Amino acid sequence: MFKRIMLFLLTNILVITTISIIFSVFGIGNYRTAAGGIDFVQLLIFSAVIGFTGSLISLAMSRWMAKRAMGVRVLKPGSQMTGREQALVDIVHRIARTAGMTHMPEVGIYDSPEVNAFATGPSKRSSLVALSTGLLERMDQDAIEGVIAHEIAHITNGDMVTMTLLQGVVNTFVVFLSRIAAFIVSNLVKREELTQIVHFVCVIVFQIVFSILGSIVVMAFSRYREYHADAGGAAFAGRDKMVHALQSLKQMKDMVDTSQSSLATLKISNRPKMMSLFSSHPDLDDRINRLQNSTH
Repeated sequence: MFKRIMLFLLTNILVITTISIIFSVFGIGNYRTAAGGIDFVQLLIFSAVIGFTGSLISLAMSRWMAKRAMGVRVLKPGSQMTGREQALVDIVHRIARTAGMTHMPEVGIYDSPEVNAFATGPSKRSSLVALSTGLLERMDQDAIEGVIAHEIAHITNGDMVTMTLLQGVVNTFVVFLSRIAAFIVSNLVKREELTQIVHFVCVIVFQIVFSILGSIVVMAFSRYREYHADAGGAAFAGRDKMVHALQSLKQMKDMVDTSQSSLATLKISNRPKMMSLFSSHPDLDDRINRLQNSTH
């Protein structure tokens, strides 16, 4: 199940689990009443602290994690680059300026035969656009510009920040509900000396399970943001180039590497219908039709 979840969400789960363990070990965040029940207001505050801390840390780590996970080689202006690499940097910067960005995103390439690209980073001032070697080798110039414009739109739309806020809310309910569930289960244990151990284990297990369920909400937003990024890409590079890029991706969708499906949010995917709830991207045909039929 974890392999179906995006890198941001996986990092988030690890972060909030680590924070929860640390808080439990040091006894931080007491939400029990004197009578042995739950103070729900205290628990909600405690849950929000853990939830938003986890999502904010995940956001701060997003660009660094993406570089390490995908093996991205950053193309630094002023450094020695090939003609193709310099042209790629120039295209990204040109489209970024068209989109009104004042701080140019980092541009990177990662070695993979898959046809793919992604954008990430904690803010417009600290962002990354990376493309696979497979995409650069198999797509024509117009399609590449459409893909880059789509990724730039993700940055200018502030999608990572919005997703972080949404993830913070989801995390809050995950932490909140997992502790209520753990409290109920631990109270069923007859041996008092095992109550605390059972409660601790149940908190971690329920937290992970509820996080996976909560990812359905996050993935729904991820699919929603793709349509907006397509519209933004059409505005920055032209609708014809954006449609051409999506049509090219549709033809090459079988070249997308699915061996690291935990990185799904970074990738343009076309999952089977049965997995649509956990898909970070909508069906490519739907995206193409929406863009062609849009009035803007």
